[in-house]
Amino acid sequence: MNSTFEKDVHAIFEELETLLIQKHHDYGPKNISQSPGGPLNGLRVRMWDKFARINHLIDSKSEAKNEPLADSFKDMANYSIIALLVERGLWPE
Repeated sequence: MNSTFEKDVHAIFEELETLLIQKHHDYGPKNISQSPGGPLNGLRVRMWDKFARINHLIDSKSEAKNEPLADSFKDMANYSIIALLVERGLWPE
């Protein structure tokens, strides 16, 4: 990896990976696998909530009081990774 862009992308992926693994240890797999309506529905609801939060903060030009806007973007990225794991049959029951 020579370019700054590639290094920056790699650093963000590593940050997301660390966060996803840490949260998986805290939550376990059942919060997704046993979601009402199924895992993808549970992820869709979580992603919708994050998307609504992102839109609210940006549209209202508000400062987040509890967690930075970047945290919502990280959560969205990691929910997408979890959704791919679910789709591929790799998410633990």
